[in-house]
Amino acid sequence: MRQGRSSSQKYEGLSSALESLEEIRRRAEGKRLAVFVDYDGTLTPIVDQPEDARLSEKVREILSYLAAHFPVAVISGRDLSDIRERVAVDKIVYAGSHGFEIAFPDGRVWEHPLAVDYLSFLDRVESKLEERLRRIGGCRLERKRFSLAVHYRRVAEAHFAGVEKAVYESTQDFPELRLSGGKKIYEFQPRVEWHKGKALLLLLELLDLNRPDVLPLYIGDDATDEDVFQVLQARGLSILVAEESWPTAAHYSLKDPKEVQTFLQRILPLLQGNRNEIHAGGKVTRQKPRCRRK
Repeated sequence: MRQGRSSSQKYEGLSSALESLEEIRRRAEGKRLAVFVDYDGTLTPIVDQPEDARLSEKVREILSYLAAHFPVAVISGRDLSDIRERVAVDKIVYAGSHGFEIAFPDGRVWEHPLAVDYLSFLDRVESKLEERLRRIGGCRLERKRFSLAVHYRRVAEAHFAGVEKAVYESTQDFPELRLSGGKKIYEFQPRVEWHKGKALLLLLELLDLNRPDVLPLYIGDDATDEDVFQVLQARGLSILVAEESWPTAAHYSLKDPKEVQTFLQRILPLLQGNRNEIHAGGKVTRQKPRCRRK
């Protein structure tokens, strides 16, 4: 497991982003915010079947409203075409396959220049894993353009070892690919020096946001998001979405996608100097004053 801000920095030591809104406002003062978010487990809850992770209309409208004021990007492990279809918001940037492919609102599409050379290896490892996993019920392969995911959330725990064995045997057969993991998922990707953190840095450059007056904010929930948290430690804000504990480089925490929605509703009005919230349809509703505890 990747170490975070220090050997003792744990999730339970992070402040809630919702309880730290005033601190976040101060850190963003005089700067332009750029919002980057993961999809599964961040904008939508984790589900047994990836195709069932659907974005709510309310969150879609909030993203659309934010995109009218900030640069907004979704950086996901999903295929580019898949994440664009699921979010379906104009004027935002979509980075699929952990940033191996990126689509911009003006129609430009960027692909990692080395990734195409690895497509044949992904084809071959897919065939090998289909053979090795065919007797394990509930295990599912998901081929993406630049990666292959092995989902075992629906596999009986007694068969986890069988899935792991098949996966690690395949890493020996295909050293051209690297293996990463997440929540009940293994994923094969091209063995090139690339991850979500590098994709975010590229986006800052391509969007002309790599400036001292820009504050990047990233929200993510999984091990693959730690690369972004590390990149933003000294130059941005990062929020881990999780209920369990692990070492992390994130600055703040949120418990679940519901809290992410609340945070996104509050962040723009807060930076505009009021305590309103964004609601469905881009409407802004004033919050009732809150009593302070004595």
